[in-house]
Amino acid sequence: MSMFFSQEPVQFQCPVPEETGFTPDELQEILSLLESGGDSVSLSPNSGSEGSSRAVYNDNERRLRRMISNRESARRSRWRKKKHVENLSSQMNRLELENQELKKRLGSALRQCHVVWGENERLRFESVALQARLSNLYRILFTMQAQ
Repeated sequence: MSMFFSQEPVQFQCPVPEETGFTPDELQEILSLLESGGDSVSLSPNSGSEGSSRAVYNDNERRLRRMISNRESARRSRWRKKKHVENLSSQMNRLELENQELKKRLGSALRQCHVVWGENERLRFESVALQARLSNLYRILFTMQAQ
């Protein structure tokens, strides 16, 4: 067993990949947890002594599994959050473009409304003028017929 677990602490010779989610210190702790059970605890469940060393092994094993599980859960959570933020950013960009387009359409509709309103006013004035002219023509016609 001493072939696999040396008494010297393990030192990392190369940087730890970021995708593991563990810092070098955390990896060192995981390795020390594994190492702590190396000489006193058998890795086979049927061999070795039972009792306190087995309980320590189980506690260390549970703690290690929980740590790994928590790290994976945190990694998945960070990934979901990143995707959610990316989706929100994409949605924001799409909505900003849609908002700009709607503002353009509103501006165009308001300009068109203003043109129509001006044309409407001009036609009202023209209508009043034509009604006054028609009224004068009727008066002239009645005056001519009366003579």
